[in-house]
This record gives sequence, C-alpha cells and structure tokens, in this order.
Amino acid sequence: MRRTLIAVSLAALAGCGVSKDEFAAQQRDAEQFRQKYQGESEKTAALEQKLGGVEKQLADAKQQLAARDAKIAELEASSTKLQQEKGALEAKSAQYEQLTASLQGQIASGQVEISELRGKMTVKLKDKVLFASGSTALGKEGRGALDAVAQAFANLKGKNVVVAGYTDDVPTGSKSGFKDNWDLSAARAVTVVRYLQSKGVAPAILGAMGFSEYRPLAGNDSVEGRSQNRRIEIALTAADEPAPAPAPAAEPAAAAH
Repeated sequence: MRRTLIAVSLAALAGCGVSKDEFAAQQRDAEQFRQKYQGESEKTAALEQKLGGVEKQLADAKQQLAARDAKIAELEASSTKLQQEKGALEAKSAQYEQLTASLQGQIASGQVEISELRGKMTVKLKDKVLFASGSTALGKEGRGALDAVAQAFANLKGKNVVVAGYTDDVPTGSKSGFKDNWDLSAARAVTVVRYLQSKGVAPAILGAMGFSEYRPLAGNDSVEGRSQNRRIEIALTAADEPAPAPAPAAEPAAAAH
C-alpha cells in the first residue's frame, strides 16, 4: 500500500513537473528541519528547566536574606533591650548604694533594713525609729533617717515611692486618738509622705497606704514579734502609668433667652 502511495505521489509530482530526486531532496530538507526543530525544542525545554532552577535558587536566596534581615532586626532589638535593662540596673544599683551609704549607721544598728527584689527596692524602718508608741509625730532619729531617704529619692523620674504603714495586733485604745490600727497605720504612712515631700521628693510620685495589723512579718504573741510587725516600708517601684491629665476647663454657661 505504501509503495502504491509513493508511486501515486511520484506520478502526481511528475505531472507537476517535480522529479523524483527533487522530491527526495525536499524530503531530506523536511526531515532536517524536523530534526532541527526538535533539537531547538529540546534546548528550549532544557533552558526553561534551567531557568526554573535559577528562579527557585533566587527565591530561596531572597527567603534566606529576609530571614537573615529579620534575625538581624531581632538581635538589634534584643541588644537595645539589654542595653536599656543594663542602664536600669546600673541606675538601681546606684540608688541602692547611695541609700545604703546614707543609712549606714541606722542599718548597722538594726533600725533600718534595705532589700531589693524583682526590681522593687524597699526601705523598712521599725516604728520606734520614727514614732513614739501610739503616735504619728516624727522623732529626731526618724527625721534623720527620712532625710537620707529623701536625699536619695530627690531626683527620681518614672518611679513611684509608696509608703506603707503596718502595726501589731494590740488595740489602739480610747486615749490614742485613733479609732483602730487602720487609722494609725494610714496616719503614720501619710506623715512620712508629707515629710518626704517637704524634703524635696516630688509629690506626684508619692503615695501612702495603711495595712493595719493584717500583714505581719512575725507572730504577735511575743514582744520581738510585735516589734517586727510595727514598721514603715518605703517601696520604690517603676511607675505603672503617667499622671492623670488635667481636666479641661468648663465652658461658660450660655445666656438664657
């Protein structure tokens, strides 16, 4: 059948004036073109595959670069935070050392204790250092201790100074002038706050609290225990929030018609 078709094709070409050799040459040209086209197609496919690989490498490189930039930014942020924390610790250390040096005599005699825990520095003063029994009047020894505290706290910024009063469980008595230990502990804390303000500590960072007899350090069944529980604690902490903004001035009332 194939030979018949070729014979027919040759007869047709002969009728068109195309010889057998010319037809064979055209067949060879067509085959060469087909092979060349196939080769170019394979080259194109190979180049496309290679391009795909290069593009993937480029995408991977960009991803790695973005990850590196993110890591650099994270490290820089960590470094900044550590520097800030270092500065804060150095400032706290300086305040702690200044206060410790100022109260060296009182610390040595056991009248004052200074502690620092979780970023909060606390000065603890026994009530007998500051006040006579059942009184809110500061004694000479107490004023001296508070002068040193005020000097250390005079230039504080971004901090709170909270004075807390504590008592033992002995009732105040009708002659004390105080209804109960709530009144006494709060009044003593306020007295200390007012004294610190008078010595230059900014009133905006000061606060007073009274805890009465309900947060003892020791049992109230001994003289020593009750002595530990009667105390004033001055805590220095980071300010949690800014001072409230002043209220806007009231607008004048409109005239009645």
